[in-house]
Amino acid sequence: MPRPVCLFTGQWADLPFPEMCRKAKELGYDGLELACWGDHFDVPRALAEDDYCAGQWKILLNHGLRSYAISAHLVGQAVCDRIDERHASILPERIYGDGDPEGVRQRAAAELMDTGRAARRFFDAAPDDVKEFLSTTGKTVVNGFTGSSIWHLLYAFPPLAPDALEKGFADFAERWTPIMDVFRDEGVLFALEVHPTEIAFDIASAARALDAIDHHPCFGFNFDPSHFGYQGVDYIGFVRTFGDLIHNCHVKDAWWSDRPTPIGVFGGHVDFGTDGRFWDFRSPGRGCIDFEGIVRALNHVGYRGPLTVEWEDPMMAREHGAREAATFTRSLDFAQSAAAFDAAFSE
Repeated sequence: MPRPVCLFTGQWADLPFPEMCRKAKELGYDGLELACWGDHFDVPRALAEDDYCAGQWKILLNHGLRSYAISAHLVGQAVCDRIDERHASILPERIYGDGDPEGVRQRAAAELMDTGRAARRFFDAAPDDVKEFLSTTGKTVVNGFTGSSIWHLLYAFPPLAPDALEKGFADFAERWTPIMDVFRDEGVLFALEVHPTEIAFDIASAARALDAIDHHPCFGFNFDPSHFGYQGVDYIGFVRTFGDLIHNCHVKDAWWSDRPTPIGVFGGHVDFGTDGRFWDFRSPGRGCIDFEGIVRALNHVGYRGPLTVEWEDPMMAREHGAREAATFTRSLDFAQSAAAFDAAFSE
């Protein structure tokens, strides 16, 4: 069975949900990974209104679409972050409130708990074919970010106190373990998108995060290779290392230079898309990521979930890019052989 090709709606949250569905179907997608912002998936409404989840499914089905995951990146970012005025632009007013940092973090954590509960209600209302698919994969997933209280310590100058990083991982565990306990009660998994600014941003920090949270059975990863390649991280090695803990996969590309550039890997305080950058996001298939190798690695570790395009390319119109990305992503997948290629030699 081919993996569904889906589109993450986070970069399309300006579109009303019915228009998002119409456009996604027209662009060639099988389903949507619903962002918990805009009007694509509203956590409080999912819990408060008995017919809300059924209503969202009706809109999806009317456009011939399905959904296999929801995403809570923005609120998740605030759970561990050092809160400042930037967060007001990504958080609902009910979460940001008066901006008091600890209050924001506590409200964000409560919202993530509710997101696990809302995901359960949403997928309980799913059509039978989606329930069958999720039963086959064994994964009902909320993707997102965790934030980090220690990202600002990345360069380690001035020199860090010996326990500075350990305190950050302990803070992550203290805040996220109760969230994961709610997810466990609901039968839902959380998939951290390993990413700069999060508690985990490469293989080593991902392993350390797992240790910190005592390998909670509901904590795993949303694999997005675009955040690894330009760092010099072995993104196929990430798949091999974490295997069954990969609960979701984003198809997102990045390009990086093979020679020195005026603007280095840290970004030079310039916008994405600026000429002279060492790296940038690209429409899938137009960057440096080895997606063929990724799909083969995903096959080896038994990943059967959706392949979800997270479309970002600062130099390309998004509808053009999303359309070609759907075609590109569909071409990546293939059925695995049930026999050795040379089995016929013995006949």
